[in-house]
Amino acid sequence: MNHALTAAAAGFGSGLSLIVAIGAQNAFVLRQGVRRDAVLAVVGICALSDAVLIALGVGGVGAVVAAWPGAVRAVGIVGGAFLLCYGALAARRVLRPGTGLRTEGEAAGSRRRAVLTCLAMTWLNPHVYLDTVFLLGSLAADRGALRWTFGLGAACASLCWFAALGFGARLLGRFLARPGAWRVLDALVAVTMLAMGALLLAGS
Repeated sequence: MNHALTAAAAGFGSGLSLIVAIGAQNAFVLRQGVRRDAVLAVVGICALSDAVLIALGVGGVGAVVAAWPGAVRAVGIVGGAFLLCYGALAARRVLRPGTGLRTEGEAAGSRRRAVLTCLAMTWLNPHVYLDTVFLLGSLAADRGALRWTFGLGAACASLCWFAALGFGARLLGRFLARPGAWRVLDALVAVTMLAMGALLLAGS
């Protein structure tokens, strides 16, 4: 039991250390959280996607995928282009600000766009594969028979982080109700997306 708890704790700590890094996915979840727009769906997609990718890594898929670097390169190009487009939209909102944060219910179309954007942000980001499938998969392999316990801990870390980021962002609602503060958030999102998109394209 002690060995299992140690493996789970190691997986939780390793997963959290990778997930909390500033990136496109976290910036998107934060923005959806402060807007209160499809938060449950976005958090669920991020956490479930990480769980699936971690399971693939623990199962050894990372070693197989590494044999086809062309696939990773293609995902990098598509993902980089997507991040540049999303960053450009965020920059446009900075130049043409709205009236601040709206907290009323959103339309189904907005929720659908949020879900599709979240899926693209998650599955078209090569860094997600590097962190979950390759890195966490290799760390889990060192745990031998307890590798799945390690993976479970990492998946729990993902769920806890995205839930805290998405639902905890509501505490910033009053502050971000001001257009000036909203422009600052959009500026940070734009810089993050554009920088990561450029890095992905350069690395591909």
